[in-house]
Amino acid sequence: MLTIHADSRGRALAVKGAWIAGAGSPEELLAAHPGARVRSWPGILTPGLINLHGNELLEEAYHPDPREADDLGVEPLTGDALAALALDDVRWGASARRGVQRMLAHGTVSAACEELRNRAVRDAVHRTGLAVLGRIGRPGGTPSLDPYAAGLPVEFAPPRERNDAARFAVFDVRDEAELAERGAGTCVATVLDGRLVYRRR
Repeated sequence: MLTIHADSRGRALAVKGAWIAGAGSPEELLAAHPGARVRSWPGILTPGLINLHGNELLEEAYHPDPREADDLGVEPLTGDALAALALDDVRWGASARRGVQRMLAHGTVSAACEELRNRAVRDAVHRTGLAVLGRIGRPGGTPSLDPYAAGLPVEFAPPRERNDAARFAVFDVRDEAELAERGAGTCVATVLDGRLVYRRR
């Protein structure tokens, strides 16, 4: 099934399987792919964000399960609070999966990491489909699920074109300036390898 993802600015991507089958206006893509399913999203279609703090958010923070909220809260735990948990591999893996889901909810399609040394985290991240980009050293700034809150220049993944991997995110804003003002919490949809992995309810 081929799906056309269209935004409010007249931009669209045609997705077949894990790949981009075409890029252009919704009208152009519908003419090229009659019968395709169309998803119309509010806001702007982007290549998705790169979170520069992959290690810090996935290997050096614990993302509480919602069932732990009364005891641990809902924000990532680091430092002494993290050390006090004495996590085993099962909890590290579950935390990493929740951390990735929270990244996806902020339109992140790639995380920049040094080598992930925690095997449970590494395996969990690999299974999610989130792209991992290499990095050397720490990027500075403040680790945040919202790259706009990290205090660093925000980086997007490369523009999506025909035959690229189908990875992108949609934000419910008028333009990039409003996105920078309101932040990545405006994400309404994130797609990885053609799969709709996050959709705001």
